[in-house]
Amino acid sequence: MAQKKGYEVDSWLARPDPSMAIVLLYGPDRGLVAERAKAFAAKTGLPLDDPFSVVKLDGAEVDRDAGRLLDEARTVPMFSDRRLLWVRNASGQKALADDIKVLTAEPARDAIILIEAGDLKKGTGLRAIVEAAGNAVALPCYADEARDLDTVIDDELRKAGMSMTLDARQALRRNLGGDRLASRGEIEKLVLYAHGKKEIDVDDVNALSGDVSGASFDAAVDAMLDGKVGDFDIAFNRHCQSGGHPFLVLSSAMRQLQAIQVMRGQMESGGRNAATVVAGARPPVFFSRRKLVEKTLERWTVEALGRALGRLQTAVLQTRKRPDLSEALARQALLGIAIESARLGQR
Repeated sequence: MAQKKGYEVDSWLARPDPSMAIVLLYGPDRGLVAERAKAFAAKTGLPLDDPFSVVKLDGAEVDRDAGRLLDEARTVPMFSDRRLLWVRNASGQKALADDIKVLTAEPARDAIILIEAGDLKKGTGLRAIVEAAGNAVALPCYADEARDLDTVIDDELRKAGMSMTLDARQALRRNLGGDRLASRGEIEKLVLYAHGKKEIDVDDVNALSGDVSGASFDAAVDAMLDGKVGDFDIAFNRHCQSGGHPFLVLSSAMRQLQAIQVMRGQMESGGRNAATVVAGARPPVFFSRRKLVEKTLERWTVEALGRALGRLQTAVLQTRKRPDLSEALARQALLGIAIESARLGQR
């Protein structure tokens, strides 16, 4: 039985067992699942941007086209010794489980199967098949503990060439932990906010934290997403006039667009509609905001969202260089996205 405990997963991924032709990463922390899948894919040594060597499939796609995975696994590679078949958004799809069952009994000679799945129930379906096989391994991905969070924090600080005070680290840890990608995104924003400093202190962390659900800048971000230019201007002015930092609106907007970009990617790769994706989002979208998020998903493509995020990142750097112009710079970037959203909504 090839089943690993949560604390064993990172060490296994550091030195994968080459006899394991099927790797299943599953759990409630979708961000951690995706991050570890990317790490394993890199370990194969295959060019991840080469469609002849790496075939990316969606779980729903495999389920609709029974036998598709088997056909891909038995295809002889043209330009490499083997191929990576990367299946994302797997869950309880019967056709996928059936294909994997065949591949555990009749292994493909030239293919590695990598599967990203949600929280799978023990003893049933895909997870049970993988755990019972001799050529497959199941790797659970659960929410980060304090030690794991410190590893993620240290990783981002090392890449930025920065350090952090103990007080700042303790304050930051209290705001992290639900989802690996979300946690890493928060740390990246903190590093970006503290750009130009050698050490991040607790004031930097406090500038990015607080009660987000009750923050006044939420109204500005929602108006931006909805393309309501007038409402955005009123909410943004109210936030700034009450002493709020413009960076908080930029940060909130980045967080919202990053989450929407992930969901839009799920729509485009899995052929699902906006309502279905929003209903299954993790962390969940508040009920009161679901219609707004669905509308935004229908308007924006992944590429357009990427451009909007680039605009916000540029604005963040500009506000750090010219704090005296931070309000005007933030307003210009956010207003541009609000206008774009309104234009897309008219199509």
